[in-house]
Amino acid sequence: MPTFIRLGEAINKKEDKRVVSVTVKPTITDCAGTLWITDLMLQEGPSITGYAPCTKDGYLAEMSTWNDGYYDYDKDAWFNGIVRSKATVVLLTLGEVSAGLDIHLYPKDNMSAGSVELSQGAGGHKVSFPDTMSAGDDVALLATARECTKNGNTFAKKGFYQYSAAWDSKHNVTLEDRKSARVLYTIQQMQEGVKR
Repeated sequence: MPTFIRLGEAINKKEDKRVVSVTVKPTITDCAGTLWITDLMLQEGPSITGYAPCTKDGYLAEMSTWNDGYYDYDKDAWFNGIVRSKATVVLLTLGEVSAGLDIHLYPKDNMSAGSVELSQGAGGHKVSFPDTMSAGDDVALLATARECTKNGNTFAKKGFYQYSAAWDSKHNVTLEDRKSARVLYTIQQMQEGVKR
């Protein structure tokens, strides 16, 4: 049975300039056996805000709005992860009432028409996309704006806009088999119907 280990490394730039590209070259010496490298993620900033250790059964997307150890209610909470084929994303929110959820889906592979679905819990509040998606697209299902777009243009959907329940909310992401996408969930946590 293979054993997976999560590794994290900080990369410091030599100059204060924008990074245009990054090349990663794993180097292994004096070893025998099989090595799998999965879920490679690069992100800016001083701390790890999201990861996908294994998407077979599901994963927990981590929050990104911590500020010196305290939660900042003036900012949106966002959750970032990678999904392959199918996963259940669990969003842990501090709000006490449900709130609209904005979702951005960034396919890493081309997706055939109707192969992408988003739903909640046991599969309710489902939305699907009847048109194709290409690698690199930005598909946005925005509850806050009540719009669905692909690369900024109106994009067809069948079903409902998503929301996040109070405390924890389970979200199913189904993609075309053996294909992957990055997902970004954004929510403004709510307390008694107003921003916390």
